[in-house]
Amino acid sequence: MEKFSPTSYHLESLCCGTRFEDGNWELNCPHNERPALIRAIYHQKQFNFQDQPGMYRFASWLPIERILQGSAAPITYQSTGLAASLGLKNLYINFNGYWPEKGAFIQTGSFKEFEAFSVCARTNPQTEKVMVVASAGNTARAFARVCSENKIPLLLCIPEDNLPALWFEKALDPCVKIISSEKGADYFDAIHLSNIATEMDMFYPEGGAKNVARRDGMALSVVSAVTTIGRIPEYYFQAVGSGTGAIAAWEANLRFIEDGRYGGNKMRLMLSQNSPFEVIKTAWEAGSRALLPLDDDLARKQVEVINAKVLSNRRPPYSLTGGLFDALMDAGGEIFGITNKEAEAAAKIFQELEGNDLDPAAAVATASLIRAVKEGKVAKDACLMLNITGGGMQKFKQEHEVVYAQPLMVFPINPDPEQVKAALPGLF
Repeated sequence: MEKFSPTSYHLESLCCGTRFEDGNWELNCPHNERPALIRAIYHQKQFNFQDQPGMYRFASWLPIERILQGSAAPITYQSTGLAASLGLKNLYINFNGYWPEKGAFIQTGSFKEFEAFSVCARTNPQTEKVMVVASAGNTARAFARVCSENKIPLLLCIPEDNLPALWFEKALDPCVKIISSEKGADYFDAIHLSNIATEMDMFYPEGGAKNVARRDGMALSVVSAVTTIGRIPEYYFQAVGSGTGAIAAWEANLRFIEDGRYGGNKMRLMLSQNSPFEVIKTAWEAGSRALLPLDDDLARKQVEVINAKVLSNRRPPYSLTGGLFDALMDAGGEIFGITNKEAEAAAKIFQELEGNDLDPAAAVATASLIRAVKEGKVAKDACLMLNITGGGMQKFKQEHEVVYAQPLMVFPINPDPEQVKAALPGLF
């Protein structure tokens, strides 16, 4: 293995085009003219694999300065079973989870590990402070594992109802602390709790979709698919909660067009949400850049109904410049509303025809592919990519004993900010 040299890149604001260096955990344009994402611009325009372990073999398109231990890479393979049942000739499955028989070794079972290993390897002058991450489940598990094994201080905020998602092969290191919003809360409530924490000097925000390392880590699904297939797919299927993964897929697509060796097309974004929670679908079908109003209590009730809890972001990065609305406008696409029943049926089909279990969100995506084929929305000979964002979790639990993490503190849905700030320093 070669010694790693930090990736050469700079940052660019999508609101004004300003280019600047990534020296201080940048999350926003320095001019901040309007809500917009910033993007990593890599000096190496053509992608090349690196002689590095796990996902860091993709490091030429990751905004990182170091290599962390314990990562795994995404895998892409051409489907035979599911493809044959749907009459598809070119269905490629990007599997992000645990499936040793196919070379997939993601211990926490989802592509959220890619963003965690990327974010935690990014240039960071704030190492004396504690990073704060809010999550509905998979992201929490990924960051907890990566930070625990690499001794990176982390404050994790998660809804109490989602605590069953915090399973691990071994107990977490004390550098990871967990707090929750009480039962009945959702992902947005966990984000609110994290925002209170980051007002304190001892904490700093991971940044979510605004963090270029998070998006480019998630983009490895597309990098894996394109380099395996040898071309840019025509259609991209994924379930979305925040839509950050779909934004990342679009950005990777643009980089491959600039690379020039894999075609010049833009993948049509075939996205899905778990009905009845459809905040992105509703806005997109209304032709609205702005998200449409949704009562907080109604949103929480909808989240209680859906199986794919990770798809429950009430404030996704949809409207801002460079966000999901812009991605859909540029690449084209549509959003499916998938019921629990449809997703459960799709998961069973995948298990029978492909041979592994699916995370509920991946089941939603698979159901959208099945529906799109039945409704004639994709040609049978088109090149399709199905992003299985999480899978093999039941398989992992069957083959390993797991432990569950618990929060040190549980706060009300609408906490008193001063009480939160008074309580948190005692955790570290």
